[in-house]
Amino acid sequence: MQRKAYVTGTAALLAALLAGCTSGSGGDGATDNANPGDAGTSTVAAQPGKYRTLPEPCGAVGHDTLDSLLPGIQQITDPVQRDQAYRGEATLTYDTERKVGCHWKVESADATDRLSIDFERVVSYDNTVSDDDQAQKLFLEKQTAADLPVVSSSSAPPATPAPTASSKGSGSPDDAASASPASGSSPQSSKSSASSDPSGSPSGSAASSGAPGSPDAGSGATPADLQPRTLSDLGDEAYLDDELNAAGSTAEQRTVTVVFRTSNVVVTLQYEEQPTATGAVPDSKEMQDRAGNLASQLADALGG
Repeated sequence: MQRKAYVTGTAALLAALLAGCTSGSGGDGATDNANPGDAGTSTVAAQPGKYRTLPEPCGAVGHDTLDSLLPGIQQITDPVQRDQAYRGEATLTYDTERKVGCHWKVESADATDRLSIDFERVVSYDNTVSDDDQAQKLFLEKQTAADLPVVSSSSAPPATPAPTASSKGSGSPDDAASASPASGSSPQSSKSSASSDPSGSPSGSAASSGAPGSPDAGSGATPADLQPRTLSDLGDEAYLDDELNAAGSTAEQRTVTVVFRTSNVVVTLQYEEQPTATGAVPDSKEMQDRAGNLASQLADALGG
């Protein structure tokens, strides 16, 4: 009988302990609110991006568009080779859910043209940073690396001749203008906006080429609407870069790059042309128009 009384007492003690634990973890929330600074921070996750997949890049550009950007493609007589040129070549990637791309290269009697497009779907692994914010950070890194020219007031350059007016006999404005290009030109590489003399004096490699039929020959400074710049009508944010590079003793090579972001996808489009004729300069406006049209098509395809 005493053994039975012992077991009964032990059971009563356990029941009391369990009752105490249950009452200590009640629903009044007193324990959970002991650290109010932690309340809510771990449960609010940043918004995921709009896109969970990426398009097939080599199929994202239609034949008509490729005909425009790569004129030599229509000069290919072999049907098999022409079909291969239209298909392009996929960029090697190890995660097609995150990054895909395609590039094309076509040679013609007049020039060698190259086109590449890349789609990158950005995913944030920080619960406090959304996919869109992480993609915006990537876009800004690309824009900073592009080193776009600082846009200043277009009315500033006319103010520079003022000192010339005050120096009545010490030299003509023509003398000052002719001296400017020699000190600011770069023989190797220049952005489309990098005509050193804001007054319009020819400078840089485009002026030095002087090809009679080229759009840039003797035209002076690049018009403002063709300079590297940000774009306000493409995706959530975008920019265009335009660079003219000397290719040794051969023709100038122009590279037009358009980068835009739509939600958590960053798209990079690069369009290059190198004429076969020495001294020839690719048309900046024509290349920018072609690249801009393709970028708009890609943005529409993404739904941005």
